[in-house]
Amino acid sequence: MKRWLSFHFLCHAAGLLSGLLSAPLGSAEPLQFALIAKRVDHRFFIQAGEGCAEAARTQGDTCLLLGSQGPEHFRQQNQALEQALARDLDGIALSVTHSKWLATHALQRLDKTPLITFDSDLEPMEQHLRKGYVGLDNLAFGQQLAMLLQRFRPQGGKLCILTDSPQQANHRKRIQGIRQQLRGTQASDGGSGRLNGENGWSEPNRCPLYRAENLENAVLQLAALLHASQIDAVISTGSWPIHEPRTYRRRLGPLLAELAARGSAPTIVIATNEPDAAQRALLDDGLAQAYLGMEGREIGRQSYWMLKRLARGEPIAREVLIDHYAIHLPGASPQFPARP
Repeated sequence: MKRWLSFHFLCHAAGLLSGLLSAPLGSAEPLQFALIAKRVDHRFFIQAGEGCAEAARTQGDTCLLLGSQGPEHFRQQNQALEQALARDLDGIALSVTHSKWLATHALQRLDKTPLITFDSDLEPMEQHLRKGYVGLDNLAFGQQLAMLLQRFRPQGGKLCILTDSPQQANHRKRIQGIRQQLRGTQASDGGSGRLNGENGWSEPNRCPLYRAENLENAVLQLAALLHASQIDAVISTGSWPIHEPRTYRRRLGPLLAELAARGSAPTIVIATNEPDAAQRALLDDGLAQAYLGMEGREIGRQSYWMLKRLARGEPIAREVLIDHYAIHLPGASPQFPARP
């Protein structure tokens, strides 16, 4: 039997959030805002756009989802940002692909357009360009991913992390959180260094696997890894492998069944937005062991409210952290023997 577990983290400016949700803000003229996604054809950003648009409609405003399709690229996002700035919008929420590049290109033309970030923040050196951030506490999110893995493999093992481009600040933070949790101590490097036997955990030299935002490549990378290496665990810091559940099932199902028959099936934990029925079925069939969910629509809704307050000249919180993570686990929690 499946069950949903909820984890609640302290939300910055909780009072502000409750006030926003209980007291709608009126406006004499409709306002137009935009979310600029890393890619507009990914389910997380589609859901964030829906949440922003739904919240905007309650106030007679509009919220657009802008960006390019296909694999993420900072040059394409820079172009989308330039086009958005030319539209005289009342505010923009940006999910950052490459902080330094955007800061030295399109963001030089910000002028008076209010900017916030969502999902993926600017780097500390560039954060003066934005007014606020809406999204996950990505360090805590990474720690939760690792805690899930520990439930299945408390003895440790060989871990490979599947992740995005090294320029993506949100995924770097998640990796740091994973390593901190598995290491069990705050290392001098902030927990960002490769695991090398601490608490039984290690990372092969070929890992992490980067550039998973190419959705087809994410599955191919994972299949190639499991064919070539003895890996005990995989954590994906995003939902790329299961973006197309049928492709995941077709390419990985036979391989995972073969590994399971030999007693060497890896534990697979995946960060995802709200999973659909086909993605949940992968858990039921043992093709993944756990998902850690993020509320894309809520991130979109709270991005709208922050932009709305900025447009009205009202104060905002520097950060609004979405504090509810839904974890979808299959009923059984298999334990695998430690390798010699």
